[in-house]
Amino acid sequence: DDTHCGWIFANPDGPPLKNLNGVGGPFKPAYAGNLPDSINNASSVRELYEIAGDTEGKYTVPILWDKKKATIVSNESSEIIRMLNSAFNAYAKNSDLDLYPEKLREEIDEVNSWVYPTINNGVYRCGFARSQDAYDIAIKELTSSFDQITSILQNQQFLVRNTLTEADIRLFVTLARFDEVYIVYFKTNTRSVAHTPAILDFCRRMYNMKGVAETCDFDQIKTHYFASHPSLNLYSIIPEGNNFENLLKKKS
Repeated sequence: DDTHCGWIFANPDGPPLKNLNGVGGPFKPAYAGNLPDSINNASSVRELYEIAGDTEGKYTVPILWDKKKATIVSNESSEIIRMLNSAFNAYAKNSDLDLYPEKLREEIDEVNSWVYPTINNGVYRCGFARSQDAYDIAIKELTSSFDQITSILQNQQFLVRNTLTEADIRLFVTLARFDEVYIVYFKTNTRSVAHTPAILDFCRRMYNMKGVAETCDFDQIKTHYFASHPSLNLYSIIPEGNNFENLLKKKS
């Protein structure tokens, strides 16, 4: 029952793609700069789970892969971000960067404890709600937390004591998609990053940090979301949007 259509490694020279229902598109089979799976030669994320012998749950990303043992170390982003923060310092270019410093851990954990369920996961709770009551609860909580973040960022540059931490990274990846995807697709239209100066400035600050912009491909982000769930978007029509990335390129 895996009805998700994303996360495949298609042949760049292959035919254009349609969605699971055979409609929509045509979509590019691959994007320039996207590398194939050179380790396992897998054509989909599902194949990676099958190689690892994990076929009971959902086939999700991100994935931290152990090449030697040919298995999945973790598919939970909150775990992976902490592993990448310290476990590989011997190989890191910026090993002195600590996004989870010991003196701030309690405060970081506290922020994560409400940002994750109401914003990171809150957008999905809105988008995949199966009843009006479920949606109403999710959008109310998301709106409240959005306003709480606004209040914090009106007085400081980052979420925890004006220090860049994992809490900011976790928040940014959701906010970067908020206007272009979630407002339209997941019905989170009570608030907007573009119309909230403190949050827009935060997103600009994050986006313009060295190395961050290169990880934000809005063409792929929009195509992935709007073309991956036929139950939400039968013909996989991708909205034009207002080029949110241009707003981010203007440094705060």
